[in-house]
Amino acid sequence: MTSDSASPAGLESMPTMEFGFPGPLRDQLVAAILDGSKTSTTGLVVDYEHEGESLPEVGSRAVVVDSDDRPVAIIELTGVEAVPLAQVDLAHVVDEGEGDTSVAEWRANHETFWHSEEMRAALEDPEFTVDDETLAVLERFRLVIDLRPAV
Repeated sequence: MTSDSASPAGLESMPTMEFGFPGPLRDQLVAAILDGSKTSTTGLVVDYEHEGESLPEVGSRAVVVDSDDRPVAIIELTGVEAVPLAQVDLAHVVDEGEGDTSVAEWRANHETFWHSEEMRAALEDPEFTVDDETLAVLERFRLVIDLRPAV
């Protein structure tokens, strides 16, 4: 579904959802959301705890922003589950729309992100690392509104 150039009512009061850090990865993830190939994402419970936030709830909506912090979409959560990393399955991996074809490939790519200097700085833990028992937040969502201006 697309919108005209006007923003939906209440957009300013909706929480923002950022995918990755600004730059090429976020651009790739946002594009996958907008083209419908990305319908799931993975966060870490420790990240929510660090930010003092509770886990998101099914049915909640959020504004997706691009690397320039512009609102580009509204998504609605259709599933939220916290599981140990060792329990992430291939269906979730494929639905992330990032091109991973195995759980091992997905895990390696995500560990590179979670062990990055940016993530460790965000968590204020220069030694942060994940293992099989690290609690992951598996979120499923649907694209509700594409906020990009019509061309």
